[in-house]
Amino acid sequence: MNSLSAANTRFAFDLFQQFKTSKKDDNIFYSPLSISSALAMTYLGAKENTALEMEKVLHFNEATENTKERTTTDHVENLGNVHHQFQKLLTELKKPTDAYELNIANKLYGEKNFQFLQEYMDNIKKFYLTTVESVDFNNAAEETRKKINSWVESQTHEKIKNLFPKDSLTSTILVLVNAVYFKGQWDTKFDKKNTVEKEFWLNKDTSKPVQMMKQYDVFKFSSLEGMQAKILEIPYKGKDLSMILLLPDEVDGLQKLEDQLTAEKLIEWTSSQNMSNNFVDLYLPRFKLEETYDLKDTLRALGMVDVFNAQTANLSGMTGNENLLVSKVIHKSFVEVTEEGTTAASSTAVDFQMKSSPAYPFHCDHPFLFFIKHNKTNSILFLGRVSSP
Repeated sequence: MNSLSAANTRFAFDLFQQFKTSKKDDNIFYSPLSISSALAMTYLGAKENTALEMEKVLHFNEATENTKERTTTDHVENLGNVHHQFQKLLTELKKPTDAYELNIANKLYGEKNFQFLQEYMDNIKKFYLTTVESVDFNNAAEETRKKINSWVESQTHEKIKNLFPKDSLTSTILVLVNAVYFKGQWDTKFDKKNTVEKEFWLNKDTSKPVQMMKQYDVFKFSSLEGMQAKILEIPYKGKDLSMILLLPDEVDGLQKLEDQLTAEKLIEWTSSQNMSNNFVDLYLPRFKLEETYDLKDTLRALGMVDVFNAQTANLSGMTGNENLLVSKVIHKSFVEVTEEGTTAASSTAVDFQMKSSPAYPFHCDHPFLFFIKHNKTNSILFLGRVSSP
């Protein structure tokens, strides 16, 4: 599972490089794990060059133990451990807990004239804990659109509505849907009485008033030498999940930090050797992000080309022939960060008697990056940039 998490982390940063180019100074929020797991379900049915392109973009070729034996046709057997790793990871993430709500819902909707192979449907159920649904895009595109939107809405506690706008599924053959919902409760909640209105600096010249949460406590923290930035970990209740904050020292320092950020550096920075417990004076704005991405051009830019091309797409592992291609990959995500997250069951553990201890300032009053990580599997579930809360 470690090799898969490393592959998914590299893919997460490849996506981020694409998004930050197209989104410039905008907020960014997405679930790389949801996107990669949904694409992996397509990859399960891909053959020949289509499969090779997908495994390269998704870094699955780096997550296998037997790449020397890999062929262009039978990658399900040779790369089976990737799908097995996904099975283990998704099973781990779906374990019931009262500490947080996490729902990563993936589904494939295929035109009913394209019958899926039984072997493919069995493998999707086995490895990805979901199903392939046949729908009538040709004759009932609007009804199908409403059906998909309704499913997404139910999976996300009604946070994500109208994923596909009217008339967006005409001429569609196959749709991959990623619906992501997360609501966490801090291990130590922020006291609402301490939340104050403060300025958030969008750049050196422009600011806006925001509701700034405050907490003085012990956190895993590190000052990143040479990067002019700081990193902080806020655990969620149960400590299975954490939010990692990456804050540049300067108001306009985010671009420099983003340009130097790599998957390997993040793994190094968040290691137990690098981060240590320190008293921190934390300021974090309340924020709510909802983002939608049409990933077709993004994935093509990364090198996943054949799967979208009518002449070259080979998804015969799904249908038994080569008459299928991917027409859309849509991803929509939602996150809300407040003092509690969910209704807090733990009391405030801030010990104000320790105020005399030296504390590191960590004031998120200018653009910053954040990651929500599943600690046991070292998987980045969500990745975001807050430019304007």
